[in-house]
Amino acid sequence: MNITHPFCDQDGDKLREECGIFGAINAPAAAPLTALGLHALQHRGQEAAGIVSYDGAEFFARRGNGHVVETFSAAEALAELPGFMAAGHVRYSTTGGAGLRNVQPLYADLASGGFAVAHNGNISNAMTLRAELVGRGAIFQSTSDTEVIIHLVATSRYPTMIDRLVDALRLVEGAYSLIVMTPEGMIACRDPLGIRPLSMGRLGDAVVFASETVAFDVTGAEFERHVEPGEMIHVGFDGKVESLRPFLPRRPRPCIFEHVYFSRPDSIYDGRSVYAARKAIGEQLAIEAPVEADLVVPVPDSGVPAAIGYAQQSGVPFELGIIRSHYVGRTFIQPSDSARHSGVKRKHNANRGLVAGKRIVLIDDSIVRGTTSLQIVEMMREAGATEVHFRVASPPTAHSCYYGVDTPERSKLLAARMDVEPMREFIKADSLAFVSIDGLYRAVGAAARDNAAPQFCDACFTGDYPTALTDLSAATDGAAQLSFPVGKVA
Repeated sequence: MNITHPFCDQDGDKLREECGIFGAINAPAAAPLTALGLHALQHRGQEAAGIVSYDGAEFFARRGNGHVVETFSAAEALAELPGFMAAGHVRYSTTGGAGLRNVQPLYADLASGGFAVAHNGNISNAMTLRAELVGRGAIFQSTSDTEVIIHLVATSRYPTMIDRLVDALRLVEGAYSLIVMTPEGMIACRDPLGIRPLSMGRLGDAVVFASETVAFDVTGAEFERHVEPGEMIHVGFDGKVESLRPFLPRRPRPCIFEHVYFSRPDSIYDGRSVYAARKAIGEQLAIEAPVEADLVVPVPDSGVPAAIGYAQQSGVPFELGIIRSHYVGRTFIQPSDSARHSGVKRKHNANRGLVAGKRIVLIDDSIVRGTTSLQIVEMMREAGATEVHFRVASPPTAHSCYYGVDTPERSKLLAARMDVEPMREFIKADSLAFVSIDGLYRAVGAAARDNAAPQFCDACFTGDYPTALTDLSAATDGAAQLSFPVGKVA
């Protein structure tokens, strides 16, 4: 169901969080506030952005491909979105692929009135539900899994909108954080496992919701609390906030990769500073995989906090041995056919005067396909490094994600095909080590992993999926027919 995003590093050699959502109700200028919040969440999706607003009588929508500033920077663009309630979405494409018809928030006129939804996550039985709905006569306008929720709400026979939404969500599996707008107010909710993040804040009389707390910092809102797993929060136009718990309680499994890479380091996730967690991962990595070296060098920018932690714990000096260009974007045009530099060299350059003659410890957040890691190691050697040791601030990524992360198919994940020593040979490093799964858990403030009852969703490392994978099983006619088994499914 996931597709590789066309503008990923190289051939998709990074895991990509697929969506960021922001919503505001009872705000004097809800759409401009939402656009600012989306800008803070731009790292969660850079393919397209959309905002839907409501002025008490009508819903208004504007969507566009590209970054938030490309669609919502002009005053006239935001003037098209009047009202005191708005929800927005930034995305890469997972289920459904690219195209304006899939840009969220999705909107529909239901019998009970307008209904707009912004969704972060992935519904792992969307194809099965869609086939059933189409068989009953439903007509879909997009190829997004999120539209399945709209159809389920529209066909529910319960009397109130909240009950219809609950009825719909009880039929879906997978991960979702939702911001829903109706003529009665705004509803925010997380799936019972809390796989994808969602937080609530306040700005004066306005209540705001966002995928990450950094959006509150940027908009001036005050972080109030995280939306709890399985919680549904309804905010009315009278300012009343109602918390509902309509689902059977389950042991939460928030995504641990938010700590490793997805969230901005200045966010708070699962009650812990992301920056502090990443530093702690680096410290743990230094304890588990020390090496004699002269410099600790981060792969920018995602490797920086872990590299600081590694350096502080090991006593090896931290230095910026790789300089990143912040001006290489998806519209980069090569000056000529003969100037065929790799994506890595366009984006990163060795600090040659610093690394020449040195033993280097490279710190990165993950290894996905391994192609970028290989090129960075080679770049260090070309710059004169005498030894290049690679340390990774996460366990080996050996399994695909089906919960809203753009992951290559499992056969293309380096750790699915190789053990650590062959991986080291592939990337041509002098040594290679990953933080252990227990070390990762400890670094983010948890006890060592309870294999019988894991505290996080860590399926990309362990293959221990917290939900059924109905569509995957249907598409492959059982995991046994896959070239690479999907792993344990809880």
